[in-house]
Amino acid sequence: MTPSTHPSPAVSDTQIEAALHDLAVDAPAGLTDRTLVAVGLADAYAPIDTAIGSVWVAFNGLGVSAVESAESGSAFEARVLAIQGRRAYRVPALPARLARAIQRRMVGDRRVSIPLDLRGHSAFEKDVWMKALEIPRGEVRPYGWIAAEIGRPKAVRAVGTALGHNPVPLIVPCHRVVRSDGMLGQYSLGGPANKRALLASEGLDPDGMEGLARAGVRYVGSDTTLIYCLPTCHNARRISEKHRVPFRSAADGARAGYRACHECRPAAAA
Repeated sequence: MTPSTHPSPAVSDTQIEAALHDLAVDAPAGLTDRTLVAVGLADAYAPIDTAIGSVWVAFNGLGVSAVESAESGSAFEARVLAIQGRRAYRVPALPARLARAIQRRMVGDRRVSIPLDLRGHSAFEKDVWMKALEIPRGEVRPYGWIAAEIGRPKAVRAVGTALGHNPVPLIVPCHRVVRSDGMLGQYSLGGPANKRALLASEGLDPDGMEGLARAGVRYVGSDTTLIYCLPTCHNARRISEKHRVPFRSAADGARAGYRACHECRPAAAA
């Protein structure tokens, strides 16, 4: 004789919801913020020490998005929200790998890879910033050099504007770009004094650079190699005083029988 079977009582939707509710646990603290940062819908930020003092660096899963010298963390958060349209959350420190990469970039390692979040910026601006990345530590280039190098030789003023809007100074070294007349010019990260301090920290002499500019010297040649360079080119800085030949223009250098340095490409600045 087989035992009789009885159907199990039906389980209502209400009972299922109650059982699932009992299984629920609170999400770990900060998980929402970290998730938003990871997908680029928010930023994390922390300070980092530089030659001009402590600056704030914001980043997310797409890359570094902002570098500024705001007076406080709350002021920096307000700037990020106003400019980027995203919330920023302070963290104790930058991720170790990112901090090392930024420090390497600031001491002149142009090979180090630092992802950048440049959403919302034009292709022209990005071209200008990527070209500025090519300027070696301890050297400068004029706005006209960048304009020519990116194939927009008449866009000198626009290059200056793009550099003024650079969201990630120090990482993209816009302090290494000077006015077309050789004077240092403005700087978005704290003004001309910070620009001078950064260039001095890289071994340059800002006063001497502006002295050459006031004297009308735009290029320096070597009478032994018959090559002319931009004054801060590492090749120009190796020329001994007795062999240095100043030129007011690239045309002057060419008329004297000199050819342009293939590294600093001074003819582009003309």
